[in-house]
Amino acid sequence: MSADISALDGATGQTRTPHHPRFAVGVLAFCGVVVAVMQTIVVPLLPHIPALTGATPTAASWLVTVTLLTGAVFTPVLGRVGDMYGKRRVLVASLAVLVMGSVLCAVSSHIGVLITGRALQGAALAVVPLGISILRDELPPERVLSAVALMSSTLGIGAAVGLPVAALVVENFDWHTMFWVSGAIGLIDIVLVLCCVPESPLRTRGRFDGVGALGLSAALVCLLLAVTQGADWGWTSTRTVGLLVAAVVVALLWGAYELRVPTPMVDLRVSARPAVLLTNVAALLIGFAFYANSLVTAQMVQEPKATGYGLGASLVVSGLCLLPGGVAMVALSPVSARISATYGPKVSLALAAGIIAVGYAVRYFTSHSLWLIIAGATVVASGTAIAYSALPALVMRGVPVSETGAANGLNTLMRSIGQAFCSATVAAVLANITFQAGGRTAPTLHAYQVVFVIAAGAALLALAVTLFLPGSRTPGTGTVGEDRKDRRGGARTIRIEEGA
Repeated sequence: MSADISALDGATGQTRTPHHPRFAVGVLAFCGVVVAVMQTIVVPLLPHIPALTGATPTAASWLVTVTLLTGAVFTPVLGRVGDMYGKRRVLVASLAVLVMGSVLCAVSSHIGVLITGRALQGAALAVVPLGISILRDELPPERVLSAVALMSSTLGIGAAVGLPVAALVVENFDWHTMFWVSGAIGLIDIVLVLCCVPESPLRTRGRFDGVGALGLSAALVCLLLAVTQGADWGWTSTRTVGLLVAAVVVALLWGAYELRVPTPMVDLRVSARPAVLLTNVAALLIGFAFYANSLVTAQMVQEPKATGYGLGASLVVSGLCLLPGGVAMVALSPVSARISATYGPKVSLALAAGIIAVGYAVRYFTSHSLWLIIAGATVVASGTAIAYSALPALVMRGVPVSETGAANGLNTLMRSIGQAFCSATVAAVLANITFQAGGRTAPTLHAYQVVFVIAAGAALLALAVTLFLPGSRTPGTGTVGEDRKDRRGGARTIRIEEGA
């Protein structure tokens, strides 16, 4: 059975004005970079927050933790809302929330207000899977892979750009400036999306699963709070263990409920397919492997020379060490799309995992030279670019077109969970393998090398998982039976094969 869906505006019912797809790709990619930058701009500021706001270091750490929590909760939820009520509409709303969060951070130095603003900024992480979904709906099949590759890579590109930019602002301007700038760019994003990005005509029918959304959110909050705060609370403390147990119990109850409702928040039957399940496991492992590179590079080169391996670099120089990796990610996203189009995204992901492992091998043996550190970090970023480009392509092959937003939101969530576990692991290693250097306690070189080994191990596990992925088909087959344009009327008709 099939259904024809005409390209009508969801609000007015009128035929949509055609948009140039090249503009849409560029605008959505820019939105992704901006959102990713928002996740990292506060990192160089963290050591200064207690002095600037009077807050404790523990409270200051919530400026990072809260964005992880809200991003994890809202990414799959808003992906599902976009599938049901309009992807562009939800994307614009997400950007508006980012602007609100930026303004809150810009006008206040109170830690409570700053944490609230950062929570709102974190919710905008849903922009990336929503953008991927729009591109899948709007572009001809031959352009989908390259556009999705670029959109997915924006998460890594933004992270690489955000650190040096934030460091420059912190060292040369009032720290509130970066939030004013981020708010202004967010407004520009909204205008560009409204002008250049069409609303997708595809909708998932049914009622929004509010109970499922609350259950997923509760499980994620319990899990991520335990992971991110376990080092401070103690891994065997009542709070940490209690939250982990609560996460498991809530997840089991949520799963049982999701299997019974007609339109679940997450279609667990689809998510359990090997093509989807293994891709999400690989995403978690790649997220872990990638994030270690971002966490330790800047800290390592800033370590004082008295440690015997540190370079005593400034905040700006340490941030710039990640910039070549961001450039590599931009350059390699079309290369990844070409590999996926020729050999399949499974090959791309396997190649990427191998490159990441090689990058950490380089880092293990070259930790005394700034240029070799940059080279190793760039190799890791290059592998990440290829991986982040291949993951959405693999997801889209395993789910119906009507569930693209929710499925990509879940895949992005798995990357975030991997990053959370990486952050906790890196913090534990660097805090426990230390020595006295220059009158202060510092991680040993061996501590950083242990991190590289663990991250390389995660990449190799991702490679092993990827090898078990089933073969995949051409983008859209099995979900989109026909994709054509009516040149006379400018309307677009998409035939969806139901039951895909």
